[in-house]
Amino acid sequence: MPTSRLHRVAVLVLEGAKPLDVGIPAQVFTTRASMPYDVRVCGATPGLVTGGDGLSYYVDHGLDALEWADIVFVPGYRFPDRDDPPKGVVDALIAAHARGARLAAISTGAFALAATGLLDGRRATTHWHYTRALMARHPLVQVDENVLFVDEGSVLTSAGAASGIDLCLHILRGDLGVAASNHAARRLVAAPYRSGGQAQYVPRSVPEPLGERFGATREWALHRLGEPLTLEILAREAGVSARTFSRRFVEETGYTPMQWVMRARIDLARELLERSQRSVEQIATDVGLGTGANLRLHFQRILGTTPSEYRRTFTRGE
Repeated sequence: MPTSRLHRVAVLVLEGAKPLDVGIPAQVFTTRASMPYDVRVCGATPGLVTGGDGLSYYVDHGLDALEWADIVFVPGYRFPDRDDPPKGVVDALIAAHARGARLAAISTGAFALAATGLLDGRRATTHWHYTRALMARHPLVQVDENVLFVDEGSVLTSAGAASGIDLCLHILRGDLGVAASNHAARRLVAAPYRSGGQAQYVPRSVPEPLGERFGATREWALHRLGEPLTLEILAREAGVSARTFSRRFVEETGYTPMQWVMRARIDLARELLERSQRSVEQIATDVGLGTGANLRLHFQRILGTTPSEYRRTFTRGE
């Protein structure tokens, strides 16, 4: 049930913190008459914290702010897959959670939460560039690569920086209600609720190959996506049997040949949606999917959104 009581928010700035990730919760929850939040920006110790992207931060508070806070935000930071945060930071996060504080990570801040063990057995997300690294470093975490954010109650995670806004607005909706969240979204000139997941922002849905055995065949197929492309046709172009081609293709890319073709077609459809005014039906024909209904089906399955919504997202503001 939404409440108007004062909420205490700590923004924990770690070494290498990303500027936008730090700024989002600090701005969204900044104290004002319509926002019953008190925000403190803190670090492992008070004073200067070296950030990422050429910026540093001077914070007034140390880890004592986590003892005070109801919500602790952990902004993303550089090289999260190299080392865990200092033990004192990890212990303070665990203690804050044990006292009942919610812990919310923006982007690669999820690695700091994962280091506490509090994400073990739970769903979580992070920036798409680091999802595989999070899986490898913390295999007990159920990493969801597609969503913009995950709410597991007392621990919340979000994808890349801008999805931190989605997470903050989600928290506002729970704390203060939809009207307050929508008001904050208008103030930020942000969408109150974005549809789809972060898969639509990944540069390509076609996986990077692990080898180059069939590189020429893949390149050949990319120039013929509007034509029929069956397993047999691809194998014939590669000069091997269909069975051999299928087995080795999976070893090379992690996908079956037809899964790879489908993702290549979706990538081409994305490009046409971004750069042309062709209808969804025309694009479906151009990329070899036949009908608009077929394109919508596979677009939703792979990217978590519709072609029309995708086009609006990438043409908004032009």
